[in-house]
Amino acid sequence: MNKIKLTLASASALLLPVLAFAQDDVARPGSIASIGALITKIEDFMWLIFGGLAVIMFIIAGIQFMTAGGAPEKVQAARSSFMWGVAGVVVAVVAFSIVKVISMFVTGG
Repeated sequence: MNKIKLTLASASALLLPVLAFAQDDVARPGSIASIGALITKIEDFMWLIFGGLAVIMFIIAGIQFMTAGGAPEKVQAARSSFMWGVAGVVVAVVAFSIVKVISMFVTGG
């Protein structure tokens, strides 16, 4: 039993310089190292939400088109849903473009 303790203590003593000279060059997964990284994480999250909402909006518009049955008011409602979906996509792309330009100025690249 004493030999095991002595071996573990010796191995620990031999590994101390490795731990002392270890550098944390790479940020831990999930950590935010800079403002640019924070902006990127927020952008990624918002794109995910936006993409999901856009797909849902176009699916709803498609279902409205399929169930309209030729009724002009239902076709108009479906067309309106589709156009609002397109408008939402355009607004989101412009908004994300503005955020990207501002983040390039803030982070310098």
